[in-house]
Amino acid sequence: MKRNIRIAAIVNELVSNPSTNYSMNYFCDKFDISKPSLSEDLQLVNEVLSIYGNGYIKSTTGIGGGIKFIPGISTDDCFIIQKDLANRLSDPDRILGGGFLYTNDILYDTHLINKMALIFSREFSSVEADYVVTVETKGIPLASSFAYVMNLPLIVIRREAKYAEDATVSINYFSGSYERIQRMSISKRSVNPDKKAIIIDDFMRGGGSLKGVTEILQEFNIEVTAVGVATAQRDPIKKKIPFYLPLTILDKIDEENKKIFVSINKDLKQY
Repeated sequence: MKRNIRIAAIVNELVSNPSTNYSMNYFCDKFDISKPSLSEDLQLVNEVLSIYGNGYIKSTTGIGGGIKFIPGISTDDCFIIQKDLANRLSDPDRILGGGFLYTNDILYDTHLINKMALIFSREFSSVEADYVVTVETKGIPLASSFAYVMNLPLIVIRREAKYAEDATVSINYFSGSYERIQRMSISKRSVNPDKKAIIIDDFMRGGGSLKGVTEILQEFNIEVTAVGVATAQRDPIKKKIPFYLPLTILDKIDEENKKIFVSINKDLKQY
């Protein structure tokens, strides 16, 4: 096999399975090459990837070592995606009344969602996690894409327990968005205790729902190590969760004058 075809095949497999660890022997046996030759191939691939900021090939040694593709996105591309999201959210036709916006077309736009997931994967690349957790339903596409990029299982917390999920744990929490007590449930079979999780969701107002997610995970002694939301409302300033990273900030909805003010989290700082 020619070297250029071999490199293309290696890249295709790694990129198609992000954050998945492969042993060096796997590729050496598959393409009948030596480890030094494979290392040269990977070095060339990394040089190309570094130019465009699309990720890199990570190599580790020792027991459990190997190579994996870590997806990435450039700072410029992050800004473009955030600006696109903010501009689309600012469309006054989205106003539904009562402080709500129509966002289904955005949250089910797979191209945009995949790019947003890459931003979170870049920001949370060093965060330890065993699960990605979200609440049904609008946060599922973003959380699913992020889980795929991070190669982590996705856990969906339900508003109502489903018979097919067998035994569940349920809690009550106060939702600021709906200004009432609501209920959420998680299947006991979906998680193992004493793990770590990253929460990903589409929108946060006061943080009541995400506080509920944190509390239901605590029933399994699962630690929340990071929280990412596509959009967070600026007010109230003090949220019910201690930290979160938003891509955009909903500053104000002026229903009377049909205006929506949305800004981007320019430096991707954690609040």
